Amino acid sequence: MRIVIPHHTDKASARRRIEARLEELLGEHGHYLSEINQHWEGDRLVFSGTAKGFKANGSVEITDSEVILDGKLPLIAKPFESRIKSTIEREASTMFAA
Repeated sequence: MRIVIPHHTDKASARRRIEARLEELLGEHGHYLSEINQHWEGDRLVFSGTAKGFKANGSVEITDSEVILDGKLPLIAKPFESRIKSTIEREASTMFAA
């Protein structure tokens, strides 16, 4: 699953917004997650984890004008991919509203 969202800011600001929102989400929903691993490689956040027994992984890359999320969902989640994608797009649009 690939999602591209324009961020209308600089890379540092985009990164701060992503980090702040991830912290909020982990605070709200962290009890559903395990084996969480996330680290930055330059302008790219690499993540993996398990939610309710299902593994997911991917990356979030920050370019000069976009945030690009590439994620790998477990096969069992494929039927929900469009719903997951629209939720992420809606969330990201709110985070990066001009």
